[in-house]
Amino acid sequence: MAREAEGGAAREPSVSGGALFTTRFAPSPNGYLHLGHAFSALTAFDAARAVGGRFLLRIEDIDTGRSRRELEDAIYEDLAWLGIAWETPVRRQSEHFDEYAAALARLEARGLLYPCFCTRREIESALTAPHGPEGAIYPGTCRARSTAEREDLVASGRPFARRLDLGAALAAAGPLAFVEADAVVPVDGAALTADIGDVVLARKDVPASYHLAVVHDDALQAVTVVIRGVDLAFATPLHRLLQALLDLPTPAYRHHRLITDAAGRRFAKRDAAVTLRSLRTRGMTPDAIRARIGLT
Repeated sequence: MAREAEGGAAREPSVSGGALFTTRFAPSPNGYLHLGHAFSALTAFDAARAVGGRFLLRIEDIDTGRSRRELEDAIYEDLAWLGIAWETPVRRQSEHFDEYAAALARLEARGLLYPCFCTRREIESALTAPHGPEGAIYPGTCRARSTAEREDLVASGRPFARRLDLGAALAAAGPLAFVEADAVVPVDGAALTADIGDVVLARKDVPASYHLAVVHDDALQAVTVVIRGVDLAFATPLHRLLQALLDLPTPAYRHHRLITDAAGRRFAKRDAAVTLRSLRTRGMTPDAIRARIGLT
């Protein structure tokens, strides 16, 4: 359980020093795994194996419109081919929407969520909207709506997402910190506001978001160390905030380098030439994959 902040000091992560080292790899089944995925999965697996810890595989398939079961099966095949073993059963997020709804209800009961009726096009077209790692920063249009106006829009049947009122959430949580590569890092509320803003925690078509589901699942599965790419480092302060608001334990974080092509571009699932499936059919071995991505 998280400790209460005292005297304005940052609330430190509530990681148990005696907990078994537990990490995870959590891909989405909306494309074939590529070299970047191999690096992330092997980095986490090797870290767990080195200390006799646990390695978990989680399928992040809350986007049911893009997720496909045959691609999930391909994930299992690719990871097994790399020599990675994981605990079973594998958690599939699409089977646990009720749990995410309960977490949302807790935040809503504290007055930390509001309905957002804006479309993506409306947000992107706002001339004054700054951009962060996830695109346009929401300008707070629906946060400014009156309770009566929100109720009328909901009653009209207009679809809406649920956004976190970031300012209210930061005020409710107080000063926070998390562990990154053995250093205690304070959560910078101003930077979080500038980088992410009032993030969506439940979309119009999906009753959860990546940010909510990953925080809930890491706590539920007793993950003690989150190992993931540096491209997700921006989200860690938000995840620490959600952990505090939901009274969840906080893992430590390690953000690794990204695997890029000769031009310095990140690999993507659309790059068929670097998928593990393609490389395997061309005769590459797991050892050759490790050498190519700099893991010996």
